Amino acid sequence: MPGFEPQSNPFVRFLQGSVAALAALLLCGAAGAVSADPIRQALALADASLVVVERGRTAIADNPDRGMVPASTMKLLTALAAIERWGVSHRFTTELRQGRDGRLWVVGQGDPYLVSEELDQAVRALELQGVDSVDGIGLDDSLFVAGDRIPGRSSSHNPYDAPVTALAANFNTVNVIVSAGQVRSAEAQTQLTPTARRLGAALGSGTHRVNLKTRDNALRHFGELAAAKLDAGGIRVNGDLRLGRVPAGAKLLLAHENSRPLSTVVKNMLEYSTNFVANDLFLLLGARGGQSSMAQSQRVMEDWARRRFGWRDFAIEDGAGLSRGNRISGRQMIDLLDAMAPYLDLVPTQDGNPDVRAKTGTLRGVSCYAGWVRRDGDWAPFSLLINQPVAHGFRNQVASALAAAPTLARY
Repeated sequence: MPGFEPQSNPFVRFLQGSVAALAALLLCGAAGAVSADPIRQALALADASLVVVERGRTAIADNPDRGMVPASTMKLLTALAAIERWGVSHRFTTELRQGRDGRLWVVGQGDPYLVSEELDQAVRALELQGVDSVDGIGLDDSLFVAGDRIPGRSSSHNPYDAPVTALAANFNTVNVIVSAGQVRSAEAQTQLTPTARRLGAALGSGTHRVNLKTRDNALRHFGELAAAKLDAGGIRVNGDLRLGRVPAGAKLLLAHENSRPLSTVVKNMLEYSTNFVANDLFLLLGARGGQSSMAQSQRVMEDWARRRFGWRDFAIEDGAGLSRGNRISGRQMIDLLDAMAPYLDLVPTQDGNPDVRAKTGTLRGVSCYAGWVRRDGDWAPFSLLINQPVAHGFRNQVASALAAAPTLARY
């Protein structure tokens, strides 16, 4: 890609990467035990970058300007952009409007956390207004371009591959139990919809959380769940389900404000690495003129990063880090972490080590870690971007070693 560090001979790079990866695997051991200094192991890798800043001074700078695939550490950039755009107290809304024909329209505004409990709250608010029946349900998800492709998203059933729509229930996933050929909801707060039953019927016995695969499935499931929620709340639904744009002049009944502020949305997104939430925020950040697309969001986010940090050689293709076309250098990641420092408490703590707060990033052959290590009571930002196979847990060992090392000067 233009502007990135030129690549050396591919065969030589393959040999270098293979030898370095094998060395890391042998040194770390199959069980993850450390038999050598993990920091030196990281510095010996051919396709890796390690940058650490301590008290404002660069302590380690290994390949600091090489553009690397960041994987899910990209979510830190999405988190910062969202916080600076809306503020940590911001709450996303969803409009409920009624047309002249009595149809209830749900207008999606990209709330990434519109879970079953939020739908229950919206129904109760309608009840308090005296609404006892509606003549059908309409769904307007036109904020996000239909059929848009998310770079790096695959077609698996896994929740992390959920489609992103401007109107989505439960992150566009369903949680079902399949037993003796019967399908039932695995969540007390979520009624089993015909769409969920159909998807569950194709699964084996057990409990499954799967994504809804397509926009059509996602919207149909949303409408079916909304109808079930209305019915459970004593509001009759007399008509059919319709998809389209809300009619002009439809009366606003309710602007439902999510009970979770952006700080909670971001904290959970980083902890559980929720791709749906990250790319939902990414699309919202790019919305212009009442609509958004991945291409538009890419332009908006890259323009923002240039203005915010003065970056030149980088690439942003999605907000979750799914795409291998994303490129960020270690030095750029440190810029990002410096800006994110006031929100350090939103970043996950490493299991078993309270002296590390960082976001992981994982793709096949990619293992990244970016955040802070606590050294002598101060939080030092670090960026570890590995674009070659290494042992499971190696990045955690490097971070723990960075926190525990008496001095970083010897590196």
